[in-house]
Amino acid sequence: MKRSILHVDCNNFFASVESVYQPQLKNVPCAVAGRSEDRHGIILAKNELAKKYGVSTGEAVWQAVRKCPDLVTVDPHFDRYNKYSKLFKGICFRYTDLLESFGIDECWLDVTGNRKSPLEIAEEIRRSVKEEYGLTVSVGVSFNKVFAKLGSDMKKPDAVTVITEDDFRSKVWPLPVGDLLGVGRSVSKRLHSYGIETIGELADTDPDTLRRWFGRSGEQLYRYANGLDTSRVSRFDEKYVPKSVSSGSTPYRNIENDADARILITALSENIASQLRKLELRARMISVNVRGCDLIHVSHQSRFECNISDSTQIAEEAFRLYKEIAMPLPVRSLTVCAAELVPYTDEIQLDFSGEALRDSKKESVNRAVDMIRKRYGYGAVYRALLMQDRRLGMFDPKEIGDAHPVGFRNKA
Repeated sequence: MKRSILHVDCNNFFASVESVYQPQLKNVPCAVAGRSEDRHGIILAKNELAKKYGVSTGEAVWQAVRKCPDLVTVDPHFDRYNKYSKLFKGICFRYTDLLESFGIDECWLDVTGNRKSPLEIAEEIRRSVKEEYGLTVSVGVSFNKVFAKLGSDMKKPDAVTVITEDDFRSKVWPLPVGDLLGVGRSVSKRLHSYGIETIGELADTDPDTLRRWFGRSGEQLYRYANGLDTSRVSRFDEKYVPKSVSSGSTPYRNIENDADARILITALSENIASQLRKLELRARMISVNVRGCDLIHVSHQSRFECNISDSTQIAEEAFRLYKEIAMPLPVRSLTVCAAELVPYTDEIQLDFSGEALRDSKKESVNRAVDMIRKRYGYGAVYRALLMQDRRLGMFDPKEIGDAHPVGFRNKA
């Protein structure tokens, strides 16, 4: 039986939810943004009117206001977004329990074998979300997850797009290669340097060449472009295994020197290590992304010979990578990411030096700290190094927040 996959994507989700609570926002260019006075003044979402002025997600508020002087910005309310995420996905559950979330505002559905056609289901979901909750969604309908996702991006807002096995070459292949799932900015830039501008040109590239350029992910790109994706839609209750765990922060003031960077990296590494232990995972790769005051960012990564979940090891390697990047000071923000995750139960090689035994004891201490923080809050226990920041005033360790598991993609 041919598969029938839907991808449902809420349009301008954060801004749309805010408009439910403040209907007057529907009639003005509006954006949800972090507070500029906390130096988190980045556009998180914008409505259609703001989009017409060229306002884009991820840019600084001052840049957006320069494009649109009448832009109205509102603070984010993540409790509201979580609520409406559950509500719109509840409508999707009416048709299948094969529902795989892809972030707070989108999900895949497998409706293969349903008595209703995929197009009927897509239209019913679109109408129901609009009538019951005042939000609009775009729905992609296709025979695999990649093209369903692509379909939901092709027409916005409030639309349904169907991509079939018979017409995907005419609909998909002329599109820019950057529209394909799995092609981020860096991959897109490399493909352009090789003369590959469209998805069709990617599909026509020799898979061995792509494998030589990008490793295993090159083969995946070839399959995606040619409609050969066979990945399944997971059940909603399946245990989520992230591809990586990251933690980043834009502190209250710029990072002026190595001491500032080490303090922030230590705090971020603590969060990552705690999340890895919570997920019963270890990491083989660490990366650091440094963003300057000009908002240009550079990242470096490295691999470990063993699997780690200890914050000290993560912080030491992250700081080494930070020094390697040598971003001109001052620096605006930092992000640390742990990737190539493996189950915690994987065997650890013992050695004669006793290092493995010491790591085991350190792990016990770390888990004890996790339990204390869970009961009394993050600020109940933290490293002495972070006490220095009470004098420096760069950030509040309790407000850095939890590390974020990252699945199929990394979001800016």
